[in-house]
Amino acid sequence: MLSAEEVREIEAETTRYPRRDAACIDALKIVQRHRGWISDEGIRDVAGLLNMSADEVDGIASFYSLLFRKPVGRHVILLCDSVSCWVMGYETMRRRLEELLQIKLGETTPDDRFTLLPIVCLGCCDRAPAMLVDRDLHVNLDGETIGRVLGKYS
Repeated sequence: MLSAEEVREIEAETTRYPRRDAACIDALKIVQRHRGWISDEGIRDVAGLLNMSADEVDGIASFYSLLFRKPVGRHVILLCDSVSCWVMGYETMRRRLEELLQIKLGETTPDDRFTLLPIVCLGCCDRAPAMLVDRDLHVNLDGETIGRVLGKYS
C-alpha cells in the first residue's frame, strides 16, 4: 500500500500532465525514492492510483534501467560501458570494482551496501572512464581512484 506521503507526491505530479497516466514514470520514481526499489505491490498500487493496468505500469518500469524492480544496495554504482569508457579502461575498472566489492555486475554485496550495474552512457565521454554512485558522478577513473571513491560511501 502506498503511504500517504507517496500518494500526496504522486497526486501533485499528476497535476503537471493532461492525463493521469502520463505521470507514471514520476510516480515510479517517487515509490523508488521512498522504498529503494519498486515491488510488484508498488506496481499494482501505482496502477490503481493512475487508472492503469499493472501490466502497463510494469512494462514502463521494466523498460527504464534506472527503475529497479528488485532490491538494490544502499548505494547503486552505475559503471559506464559506452564505447569511450571501453577504450579508456572500462574493463580494468570493472575488474577492480568486482575485486574490491567481491561481486559481479548485477549483484549486491552481502551487507547490502553496494549494487554494481552497467549503464549504457553517462554522457561524459571526454572524461572516461566514468561511474555514477547514487547521484555522484566520478570521472577519469583508474584502479587507485576507485578504492578512494568507494570509501566515501558507508
